[in-house]
Amino acid sequence: MAVRGLLYDDLAFFHMSPASQVITFGPFTLDLTSESLQREGEYLSLRPQALRALKALVTHSGLHVDHEHMIQQAWGGVSVSKHTVTVTIAEVKRALGEYGAWITCHPRLGYSLEIPESEQLLRIGWHHVNRQTREGLEKALVCFERAALETGAEGRALEGISRVLLQMGSFSMRSPEQAYPRFLEAHNRVVELRGYTAELRADRGLGLHLFERNYPESEKFLQAAIAEQPRLAVAYVYLAMLYVSWERYEEAEQTIQQGRAVDALLSNVALAEILVRFCSRNFEAAVDYGKQVLDLHPYFPTATSFYAAALERLGRNEEALELYRRVCLLSPDVGWNRALEGACLAKTGYRAEAESALADIERVRQSTYVDGYHTALLKHALGRVEDAMTELESAFEQGCPMLALLNVDPKFDNFRGHPRFEAIRQKIAATNSPVAC
Repeated sequence: MAVRGLLYDDLAFFHMSPASQVITFGPFTLDLTSESLQREGEYLSLRPQALRALKALVTHSGLHVDHEHMIQQAWGGVSVSKHTVTVTIAEVKRALGEYGAWITCHPRLGYSLEIPESEQLLRIGWHHVNRQTREGLEKALVCFERAALETGAEGRALEGISRVLLQMGSFSMRSPEQAYPRFLEAHNRVVELRGYTAELRADRGLGLHLFERNYPESEKFLQAAIAEQPRLAVAYVYLAMLYVSWERYEEAEQTIQQGRAVDALLSNVALAEILVRFCSRNFEAAVDYGKQVLDLHPYFPTATSFYAAALERLGRNEEALELYRRVCLLSPDVGWNRALEGACLAKTGYRAEAESALADIERVRQSTYVDGYHTALLKHALGRVEDAMTELESAFEQGCPMLALLNVDPKFDNFRGHPRFEAIRQKIAATNSPVAC
């Protein structure tokens, strides 16, 4: 399978930070400053000479390192026997576990570390995930699906597949009927292969919250993830989001404070900071946090959207419109951003522009999923109240994850009291099962 040139030619099999002398390759992190090796956050025992021998192999990945070069790299030029080198390399292979097979020996050429193409695919995949766009997640899914076909990479690749599908479903980039069953399939397979980790428990907890609306089970999974790995910041974010949906705002506030203490710079922590204040109707605080988020994460569209929504609630529509336009430029392939912009346009008196936004959404819908939750807001703002209710009913039938927020979302305050809206709320309250698989 050819990987070079497929997506990104400039991403290497490993990454090295010269300033800190940290090398990452596969699931490993080699820190030459502290002379330590980690595998997915867990420290492995390895002598300094073995660490330096590993560095020589990693920095010459795909090439052979002969006896003389290995002595120069690992022993500083002090002469040692070939037997000593052999024993040291054997120690390195044991430390790498099943990945020790990446190291081979050719009697005449020396030792070589061959990192499989699946590792390149995994690295590129996570790079695309971090772009936080629909296009990036689609490309990540391609990488992970290809990596899953490689021996030894299936578990980590399936975890990538499951997380991408969960994100795409959660942010309405794919229909929940398509994304969530596939998430469950990949997630369950990873658990069979590798057992539950804190990260996998957190993923399952989010799914139980947004797609199955099973709040008690979601809370159990998320609390278990935090108990297992107290420094997993995203688990606090998911738990705070759950408490918001559950109208347990004080607990949501406390939980996100814990998440901030673990990782104040995580973008999802910033999103939760705004969400907690927005849904609890503390709009001034939501705007204050929004300003901070924009400074720290200027390219995070979801947080920017909630910031804009808080400005709307304060009557600062022109400022909100500026942010919505920014979001649409950052994520032009996510239809609900255009719906929010259109709703704000309608409320601000720009009806023709709002009608144009609706026309854009209807055109996109012919080939791409656009959720009814946000489209309902646009149609309601245009005075098409019954059409808006139909959109929400469609969102319910499709299992739209955003409906978990319907009871607390201030954007729907002017829907409340309508018989069809209240009927949807009652259905949501009575629903406690997964979307159809």
